[in-house]
Amino acid sequence: MLKFILSFMIASSIWLMVILTKDYLRKKREGTLEKGSFIKLGLIGMLANFFDTLGIGSFAIETPFFKNLKIVDDVKLPGTLNVANTIPTILEAIIFMTVIEVEPITLICMLVAAVIGAVVGAEVVSKFEERTIQICMGIALIAVAGLMVAGQLKLFPVGGDAVGLTGIKLIIGIIGNFVFGALMTVGIGLYAPCMALVFALGMGPKVAFPIMMGSCAILMPFASYKFIKNGAYSTKASMAIAILGSIGVLIAAYIVKSLPLNILKWVVVCVIIYTSAIMFKSAKANKDFKSSIEEIV
Repeated sequence: MLKFILSFMIASSIWLMVILTKDYLRKKREGTLEKGSFIKLGLIGMLANFFDTLGIGSFAIETPFFKNLKIVDDVKLPGTLNVANTIPTILEAIIFMTVIEVEPITLICMLVAAVIGAVVGAEVVSKFEERTIQICMGIALIAVAGLMVAGQLKLFPVGGDAVGLTGIKLIIGIIGNFVFGALMTVGIGLYAPCMALVFALGMGPKVAFPIMMGSCAILMPFASYKFIKNGAYSTKASMAIAILGSIGVLIAAYIVKSLPLNILKWVVVCVIIYTSAIMFKSAKANKDFKSSIEEIV
């Protein structure tokens, strides 16, 4: 079963990379490719996915860069985050799923739930207007910061030693991962909430890695296809991060392996909160701020 899941991940990554490459070459030929340095974008992705492999979500790192350096339009932020990080995330999942044991039924059910949530969410989010995206991203960033602070203060449940779920716990896990998959499409990384859920249901901390990384690896190609189809992403940033971000994953997994990340996580929290404030400020500067709130609700 594990071999089937890994084969599916590899196949879906190839499929998405073909679609992304075709779109990139078409826009380059037509002269409609976004401005900006390919190398700069790639280095941001390499840094983000390096730390993503070590436990700090790439969305949390890339969003402040994209927003504060004005290198990705706000309306394209959710799509870019998903498309750009798909290949690096699949690489992470393959690495972790081959070394950490998880009960197959639990793993498969939670992965499928995340995929369905992401497909539903991407279809909705890719059609949002810019100010709606800004508000959603502002809320999402506050949520991410809150989860990171809770983790730093050790407010998450301590977990247990289970490698799988049954009965009502499995149902809760499935529903939770469906919601987390949908939230990924507005820029809330799945890692932190999924890890909290896994701990709360009595599974060990190591088990969280293949579940959360596998969930992202399975759902992201499908969500990304929706964003590419609707043109709701930055093609240049996505291509650059897909390539150099994968290098960051390999460096973290096989060369560095671990770092003292405590201080860095607090820095990331501060930057995320600042970026959230900028998002809300940009949204308020747009007209019909109140109608955007009503659209989200």
